[in-house]
Amino acid sequence: MLKGISPVVSPELLKVLAEMGHGDEIVISDAHFPGHTMNSRVVRADGVGATQLLAGIIPLLELDSYATPVVMMAAVEGDEPDPAVEEKYREALGYDGEIERMERYSFYERAEKAYAIVVSGETAKYGNIILKKGVTPTC
Repeated sequence: MLKGISPVVSPELLKVLAEMGHGDEIVISDAHFPGHTMNSRVVRADGVGATQLLAGIIPLLELDSYATPVVMMAAVEGDEPDPAVEEKYREALGYDGEIERMERYSFYERAEKAYAIVVSGETAKYGNIILKKGVTPTC
């Protein structure tokens, strides 16, 4: 364990976050997401909710300030997402900016191009989120 790093951030996830560059994206998916089908770089976080992961990741990752840095999957027509999911994610990230909503198959296409996918233990419907990495400010 390292000081100041949440225990939900595994060594493998920490390595992935460090490897990412400006504009790279990471998907934090729910437990039902076909991560291994979408991307060759998959980190498993079974049993860990997406909210916990987001809270653990955000102190380590600067969000992009030049593009909308947060994307969530939109509900399929006729389906309703639970608004509490977005609220919990916003709180975990400390983020009050724009969240882009993306149609399911467009979200899948974007996930294929992401740097990595973290398959969480999240069971909330439409519990998938993409974060775009920004530039870490200098001290």
